[in-house]
Amino acid sequence: MPALQLSRARLPATTEISIVDEYGDARQQAIAAERALTVYLNKREIVTLMTLGDDPEALVVGYLRNQGLLNAAADLDVVQVDWDVEAAVVVTRHLPEGLETRLSTRTVTTGCGQGTVFGKLLDQTALKALPDTPLAQSTLYQLLQNLNAYNETYRSAGAVHGCALCQQTAVLDFVEDVGRHNAVDTLAGRQWLQQADSANADIFYTTGRLTSEMVLKVAQMGISVLVSRSGVTQKGVELAERFGVMLIARAKGRHFQAINAHNRLALDAIPKRPPQARSSKALDLSKETRS
Repeated sequence: MPALQLSRARLPATTEISIVDEYGDARQQAIAAERALTVYLNKREIVTLMTLGDDPEALVVGYLRNQGLLNAAADLDVVQVDWDVEAAVVVTRHLPEGLETRLSTRTVTTGCGQGTVFGKLLDQTALKALPDTPLAQSTLYQLLQNLNAYNETYRSAGAVHGCALCQQTAVLDFVEDVGRHNAVDTLAGRQWLQQADSANADIFYTTGRLTSEMVLKVAQMGISVLVSRSGVTQKGVELAERFGVMLIARAKGRHFQAINAHNRLALDAIPKRPPQARSSKALDLSKETRS
């Protein structure tokens, strides 16, 4: 039996970007490296997964196994990942019975990832130019304070994400669901069905990570400011730069990290810096002076 042809295409799980913090300081920040990986099984395109790329071969095999698309490990002939084309090719000796039936019916779960739709969606998207919506630091702080009045389900039960359509400091609409993508999709649906105040939204808030899918969906809604109490991924930053979306990540209390802000963020409420601990070198120098 021929040996399994297995690539070892691991990539670093993090990368660094430049951010501006609440003090107006520019600095480097490590973020998760989000990458698209399209899986092909015996020349059949199966899914596009979003991944860190830390162990892509194991991810692909595990996904196919858990979806019931592989019968046994011994059936594997080839598992090759090529990041230049963002593709994983899997060749097997046998395929499970009823493969076409399984592939014809898909259930989108409540999990954080929806890679099954991402690849096609990005290729087909032709977005209108987004407005260069400005944001003042004081406005951001007031909005975060106003959002505290929401999250009713989270406060009572936990285990949910929340998303909001906002107009500066006003919360126009708020939705909670078990997945952040369910919440943003609900708001996008309301935006079309109601055609009410939500059409005037200029800021989108989410409790979830700022991934590629979140940036894409918000840009499709015509909103160019995306705020989250969580972090950002590499692909999220790339799409934000492509579409002109300003990201405000890790927005909690007075802290935040602004990305792709350019001249749109007005730092008009810079908080007082906490006292800095004196370094050991400074302490040694002070001792020498006293002696």
